Amino acid sequence: MEFVIITGMSGAGKTSALHVLEDIGYYCVDNIPASLLPMLYALCSKSEDKNMQRVAVVVDVRGTENYKMLGVGIEQFKGEHSDVKILFLDAKNDVIVTRYKETRRRHPLADRLKDGMVSEAVELERALLNSTKNISDYLVDTTFMSNKQLRERVMSMFMENPAHALTLTFMSFGFKFGIPLEADMIIDVRCLPNPFYIPELKPLTGLDQNVRDYVLGSEETQGFLKHTLNLLDYAVPLYLKEGKSELVVGIGCTGGKHRSVTVARELESHFARLGYRCIIQHRDVKKSVDQ
Repeated sequence: MEFVIITGMSGAGKTSALHVLEDIGYYCVDNIPASLLPMLYALCSKSEDKNMQRVAVVVDVRGTENYKMLGVGIEQFKGEHSDVKILFLDAKNDVIVTRYKETRRRHPLADRLKDGMVSEAVELERALLNSTKNISDYLVDTTFMSNKQLRERVMSMFMENPAHALTLTFMSFGFKFGIPLEADMIIDVRCLPNPFYIPELKPLTGLDQNVRDYVLGSEETQGFLKHTLNLLDYAVPLYLKEGKSELVVGIGCTGGKHRSVTVARELESHFARLGYRCIIQHRDVKKSVDQ
């Protein structure tokens, strides 16, 4: 099991780092008290759900009244489990103070200080977490990092396959039922030969081999697929580089049963072979052709 504790300075980007790990398949928990770490670890280690074998949790001063013991709790837990790693997010004090002023949020320790000043709260938190920082497995200073740069850094540390940072969803649909609002790209395949007009193929769908053979057997479809895949092969890595975590590609024909289903399956198969995490959905395949 992989168990990652994300901790560090408030305002340094812990929640952003957690979101990155969630996007690449970690089971994530934000703001858990250090005292509950053993219980969560035991539950995940005994779970038969493979999605809970990669766990990431944020543990910081928000999660406990006894904040002075935060570092001790994390260090003790790590010492008892060899598969626990600590990701420590840090930034310079003045940058953290500026971030709090810009967002107009209160530092979680401000209410526990007499004057409630952000600068004093930052200094107190740094003192509390100094020993934890010294035993961390990964240290990221976000002082001069953008959110995109932080995402790239975290992905490079925890991803076995960078392509898994982006989930590709290929959704077949029928234009007569409306364009899917969640689609980032729309590919119109109404220009391809239509099995609807073949009596023996009309009641079938792109999930049936006879329909697939008919659609894919034409020169028009093969040329269309070639150019479409060239476009997507070029564009998908750019979306990945830009930090997008999900790309929904809508493939539409008139009724959403024949051509769109067939082409969606071809696109999903292509990118699955390239190592991308893919989902395929056929929105309108079960709707009546006469609707």
